[in-house]
Amino acid sequence: MSGTPAGIPSFTDHAKPYAGGDPYADYRTAAFPFDHFPDLADRRLGAGVVAANDEFFAERENLLQPGAAHFDPGAYGHKGKVMDGWETRRRRGACADTPHPAEDDHDWALVRLGAPGIIHGVVVDTAHFRGNHPQAVSVEATALPGTPSPEDLLAGGVKWTVLVPRTPVGGHAANGFAVHCPERFTHLRLSQYPDGGIARLRVHGESVPDLAWLAALGTYDLASLENGGHVEDASDRFFSSPFHSIHPGRSRRMDEGWETRRRRDRGHDWVRYRLTGRSELRAVEIDTSGYKGNAAGWATLSALDATTGADPSSHETGWTEILPRTRLEPDAVHRFVLGGSVVATHVRLDIHPDGGVARVRVHGSLAVPLSPAPPLPETGASPQTP
Repeated sequence: MSGTPAGIPSFTDHAKPYAGGDPYADYRTAAFPFDHFPDLADRRLGAGVVAANDEFFAERENLLQPGAAHFDPGAYGHKGKVMDGWETRRRRGACADTPHPAEDDHDWALVRLGAPGIIHGVVVDTAHFRGNHPQAVSVEATALPGTPSPEDLLAGGVKWTVLVPRTPVGGHAANGFAVHCPERFTHLRLSQYPDGGIARLRVHGESVPDLAWLAALGTYDLASLENGGHVEDASDRFFSSPFHSIHPGRSRRMDEGWETRRRRDRGHDWVRYRLTGRSELRAVEIDTSGYKGNAAGWATLSALDATTGADPSSHETGWTEILPRTRLEPDAVHRFVLGGSVVATHVRLDIHPDGGVARVRVHGSLAVPLSPAPPLPETGASPQTP
């Protein structure tokens, strides 16, 4: 393992063949500086792999499955080894005299982000692909309005921005790449050279919503990840990420919400949310679905307007309590209408003393509507190979 100039480890040395036992025992990974951001390509946010040029051995949709890739050493099908990832067939050269693939030969997949936004880092995970991983990968991004088809994305004239240039990767490893680009993107193009298998793709960043759509809605959930809400900080992330609490839809299991470890001191846990923008708050929901013996006992909600100069990271000043300490029932949705005028850029949920919260919804509208970006040009429908 060698460090990159950005301080992110590189795992380009060869992975060892599977020797039995725990398949993750020799898996190469690291803590990346961007992995505290949510995965904008999470299938639970509505992300999808809309097309791929080849998926002979393993389906492209596996790329975005939540959770780690699974490996069953005895699983074989009619086409060969069953792998939990996206795997293409082996490329060949043009003839017997040139049996190897050409330098630029590659396979590609098009990914729709579940929450379009600014990307801070990408992880191309080759877990369990040891001798059949790609030699190198690249990642490009674009922004198109609406719900473009694969033909729209592949049309001539579509601008693709390189986020990760063609870079060597290793097998059975989490290959991480920092991204420094302030633009909002809706789709990615993942390329692997010349062929091979990738288990998972993770795209860490901050959601940037479609402001024209939010303006049309009028009132919406200002804390929602897909509407531009963001978790700035939390006291505890032991069992699950606080970002889960602002995912769309209802939580079905405990690991789909935010759950803290059991406190053995006299303190309490909290999470701080940045809203879509400066907003007028009308109502809130605190949902403990799925948490039965481990739901948070009581909750307090406070609001802060950072445009006044108040510091959201300080718990001592600038915060106004908008929901007093209130008893929470297990496995239930709690709804509260807020009285008076509440204008805020941030809200903080304090739970006493610890436990689980499945979802937090903050309903309202922007105090000053943000100006949406001008519409992007329409694309043609003539497909081409990337």
